[in-house]
Amino acid sequence: MIDGGGRTLMSGLCDAHTHFTWNSGGSLDALGGMPVEEHTIVAVQSARIVLDAGYTMCVGAASAKERIDIACRDAINAGMVPGPRYLASGQELATPAGVLVDGISRIVSGTEEMSRAVREMCGMGVEIVKLILSGESITERVWAKDTYMTDAEVRAAVVEAHRVGKRVAAHARSTDSIKQCLREGVDIIYHASYIDDEAADLFEERRDDVFVAPGLHWLWATLYEAAAFGYPQEAAEAVGYKDELDHSIVGLKQLHKRGVRVLPGGDYGFAWTPHGTNARDLQHFVELLDFTPMEAIRAATVLGGEIFERADELGRVAPGYLADLLLVDGDPSSDVTVLQDHDNLVGIMKDGNWHKEPPAAAK
Repeated sequence: MIDGGGRTLMSGLCDAHTHFTWNSGGSLDALGGMPVEEHTIVAVQSARIVLDAGYTMCVGAASAKERIDIACRDAINAGMVPGPRYLASGQELATPAGVLVDGISRIVSGTEEMSRAVREMCGMGVEIVKLILSGESITERVWAKDTYMTDAEVRAAVVEAHRVGKRVAAHARSTDSIKQCLREGVDIIYHASYIDDEAADLFEERRDDVFVAPGLHWLWATLYEAAAFGYPQEAAEAVGYKDELDHSIVGLKQLHKRGVRVLPGGDYGFAWTPHGTNARDLQHFVELLDFTPMEAIRAATVLGGEIFERADELGRVAPGYLADLLLVDGDPSSDVTVLQDHDNLVGIMKDGNWHKEPPAAAK
């Protein structure tokens, strides 16, 4: 028996767009050349930091090396290292024209190469296949409004992944890439920045079988918090991030009203979005997208169970559910920002075992 002392008991959180291999401060351009041994240590450390932040569920959204996500997941499941429940991904699949970061993607061109790559990844044991459909404007080389993969290539990835029970996620900022995802059966759409009316209608048609994880904090922090790291607001606005954030807010509000499942989380692990600050997204859901605090919490808990395809086991505090629990000093249902201070997370339990034991816990 544990006396909660008036604190809040809630489910552990889910980050729906996680990169354990991003190194929280180093240059992403260096990830391609980092030796796999050191890179694996980075990923293991990231997994612990994310669990320290109260995240007991994470969806892998690409690994900078072929098997690091898989190795992390397996080590976590075996109890060798601390970390959240994890759906492992492989390297991003990108066309030669659409690579975001040199050295961390697998390059494919055409449907045959796509099919082979997806089959090989599924054979390695990934649960998520990640496609790069649009650009990322900070590169000043591949742009958010551009689309770099054909419908046929996307369709080939979905067919091969679904054939063996795996799912497909996609980096899709441009309007055309969002519609590709919705037409061709992509399961998880990251960013979804430029939603037009047709795309919103397609989302509503697929609201029971698609998830969206916009990664709002990446946009916000790149605009307003990256100057200290050498990327001033003027530079971010010049390449389109203010325009993209404004469009994202309008489109995501519409999805929320239409009942589309929008989950927090995305792209933590950059210098100005370090691992462990993941709960910033919940604040953005409330302040930018007009979620109530409880709606934001449900998006990060109940919908976490759904994106894990374990809605009867994860994401709730209820009889028969697994004991992934947070004991919080404060009331997140009225103020989600209390989840950003790790000192407020006085207890973190995963699968019935304490990762962080409350001071008053009784043996």
